[in-house]
Amino acid sequence: MKIKFCLVFAFAITVSIVQSQKLNNAKLDSLFKALNDKNLFMGSISISKNGNQIYSNSIGKADIANNISLSANTKFRIGSTTKIFTSALVLKAVELKKISLDQTINSFFPTIVNSQKITIGNLLNHRSGIHELLAADEFANGYTEAKSQEEMISIISKFPSDFEPDSKADYSNSNYYLLTLILEKTYKKTYSELLQEQIIKPLKLKNTYFGGKISIQNNECYSYYFSDKWEKDSEGDMSVPLGAGAIVSTPSDLTFFIEKLFQGKIISSESLKMMTQIQDKYGMGIFALPFYNKNGFVHRGQIDSFSSLLSYFPNEKLAIAIVTNGAIYDKKKILIAALSNYFNKPYTINFEAYEPVKEDLEMITGIYKNHENQEVITISLNNKRLYANFNNQSLFLLEPTSKNKFENIWEGNKFDFQLKNELIFEANGKQIKFYKF
Repeated sequence: MKIKFCLVFAFAITVSIVQSQKLNNAKLDSLFKALNDKNLFMGSISISKNGNQIYSNSIGKADIANNISLSANTKFRIGSTTKIFTSALVLKAVELKKISLDQTINSFFPTIVNSQKITIGNLLNHRSGIHELLAADEFANGYTEAKSQEEMISIISKFPSDFEPDSKADYSNSNYYLLTLILEKTYKKTYSELLQEQIIKPLKLKNTYFGGKISIQNNECYSYYFSDKWEKDSEGDMSVPLGAGAIVSTPSDLTFFIEKLFQGKIISSESLKMMTQIQDKYGMGIFALPFYNKNGFVHRGQIDSFSSLLSYFPNEKLAIAIVTNGAIYDKKKILIAALSNYFNKPYTINFEAYEPVKEDLEMITGIYKNHENQEVITISLNNKRLYANFNNQSLFLLEPTSKNKFENIWEGNKFDFQLKNELIFEANGKQIKFYKF
């Protein structure tokens, strides 16, 4: 997969909210105006409370070459946020007794390592040990070419297991690709048909569907990465992600979908309880999203240079969806700003970033190992952006906070390269030393 370069920038505003659990729309407008003026973000947001939209905004271009602006109805590829839909479809199939969570997958995929041990439930909560399919050599330069299901199963089957099934959790798109095929084999229908029949038509979603080649005429948008200027990205072929990341939607459709999901309009309350049961940070197609003393859920996605997130706070009946087709400024910071606004929490939005020197970054790239547990972190560089790869499984973008100090904004993990050939990795307040070799 291609990794894109983001310029640094300098600008700052402070958000201070005076109303509790009520949006100050003017403050959010000022944030999006600043993002637009500084050319840091292109995308849309929708915030809904009790099923009613209380805020929306769209900035940037759907098609830069033809000067077509984004609007509230512009449709975006949502990437892995698709997995919430797929999880709901699988749990619905379980309710109908077409499949079961403890059913092993060997009858579907006998060539996959440990298939006789891996259950459908393991796929749902990423406890299968099946290696990430996008790590395959076939996708080293992206996935713009179509792949047959036979080709995809062959690619997934060639990897050894990353860990014993159900012993831990680690994110892998392979899990949800396989769940897609299980659904199709079980119903003898395509994923697109099942999505239409079980979610889109019942909920009357107007702008949500299984994606294909991007069509500006159909009010879709291209995605862009920034390299001195916005550059149009290539298009991934949707035969590769399928139910792991192939849905197209709008923020308002997404907030409506997740509201209905939590209202029991798609799956039962018992199934929803299983979906939202968090183990080792993973639910079934969803993750926990704590915010101060509030408890929400979220999934985020990325495909090409599109990015998305969908979050819901059940007690407050608050839904927030953010989609982007080009971003320098991280969408999680926008989510935090919106939540801080709504829950009356002070929050400073700082657009001033530390600019690392490329030579300094090159010095800290390499492979680091922890001598006690033998875990490995590979630090790589792509166009002045630093990435961490844990045990050759999960790739995370690291944002610079100061010289030789970086942070993974989604996980909150910190990386300190101050000591020569040493990495101090901090997670959940615990520090672990890794040594370069």
